[in-house]
Amino acid sequence: MPGAAPKGPPPEPVTRILAAYAATAPVEQLPANVRKEATRTLLNWVGCAVGGSQQGAPTRAVAALKAFSGPAQASLFGRRERLDVLNAALINGISSHVLDYDDTHLKTIIHPAGPVASALTAFAEYRPVSGAEFMNALVLGCEIECRMGNSVFPEHYAMGWHITGTTGVFGAAAAIGRLLKLDERQMTWALGIAASQPVGLKVQFGSDTKSFHPGKAAQNGLLAALLAQQGYTASEVAIEGFDGWGQAASSRHDWREVTQGLGQRYEAALNTYKPFACGIVAHPAIDAAIQLREANQLQPAQIKAVALKVHPLVLNLMGKTEPGIGLEGKFSVFHAVAAALVTGRGGEQAFTDKAVADPTIVSVRQRVTAVIDPAIKADQVDMTILLTDGRTVHQFIEHAVGSQDHPMSDRQLEDKFAGLTEDILPASRTRRLKELCWDVWSLKDAGDILRAGAAL
Repeated sequence: MPGAAPKGPPPEPVTRILAAYAATAPVEQLPANVRKEATRTLLNWVGCAVGGSQQGAPTRAVAALKAFSGPAQASLFGRRERLDVLNAALINGISSHVLDYDDTHLKTIIHPAGPVASALTAFAEYRPVSGAEFMNALVLGCEIECRMGNSVFPEHYAMGWHITGTTGVFGAAAAIGRLLKLDERQMTWALGIAASQPVGLKVQFGSDTKSFHPGKAAQNGLLAALLAQQGYTASEVAIEGFDGWGQAASSRHDWREVTQGLGQRYEAALNTYKPFACGIVAHPAIDAAIQLREANQLQPAQIKAVALKVHPLVLNLMGKTEPGIGLEGKFSVFHAVAAALVTGRGGEQAFTDKAVADPTIVSVRQRVTAVIDPAIKADQVDMTILLTDGRTVHQFIEHAVGSQDHPMSDRQLEDKFAGLTEDILPASRTRRLKELCWDVWSLKDAGDILRAGAAL
């Protein structure tokens, strides 16, 4: 009968369990490895936020919103403007994701820091909190975001949702709720309000709106916590209830992924960082291309054909064969491989409008083919290049650089940070900002991070 509640035992009270954890968990006792990974997450994210700050998406968003923004309460990374906290969270979230260079939880392809850190940095400049409070809230938010993702991935993602936006709102709400010291009931409402604000469709990949998703999730989560603080009510079964978030957003949900092991195992410790500025499923192919180019001193004219065997997600997410602009190039494994073979790089300069239109890269791109191989894992690729002299060269990537099994080192993260920030901030500010990120747990005022990251 239409509208009838499903039969069977009542679902686990997921919303309340999660709210109780978010409001009361002794997060100050985080394991050392979780604290360290959270620090690396912050450093990487701040670099991406500064590095993306001058791109078209945040610039257009600032132009649209500045006249309507409230008091100048919070700074913008890499920019001179100041906006109200809600709009600053939105803009910084856009900036941090526009290069597609930010952190990734590989189990779900969520970019954890964007929604959570964007909300936290804006709020922390407006209402001072210590570095430890800030980081505990960051871990809490990323943990909840990733657990929500675990419960519905991959079905939720396959339905067309951009999972960073749809789960990031919960992380942002919980993180800000923790700083606001919401009680369990208020936190339940905050998560319930968040459940009514999922944002993000995969159809937007390759456009400005992809980076809107983590920014809007940050803004929505911040709003949810502020409303709940004032007693704004929401369903206390908004996540798991009949006609709730889980039912509406996915064809499958495993709530054990959300509730089991809270405070004992940490998804936040599994975060990874991108060495290449594009969709992460193409990273093994870029890694292979660079290795083959360097090992064989390959020149574009020598390449007759490039054959890839890839994980199924690669063509689903990165299947654009003829990208027209840089943002579309970030979702073309064909362009990514061609750019890597021609330039030996996969950073942000490989995915500009100029790079996508480069005749040499376009020529090589047209020689790249890819087929799905179910035996290939997400961080693997099998690449064979046929050369014009009849020889073939081959590379199988077992674990791409940047994966959990082949992580970026602290030094590599610092180099990435410097490359992203050095053309936007003075050298002295870049050094100061890097030091603040590494020393964040001991800061008296976490708002110093956003202030240091703003343009003079």
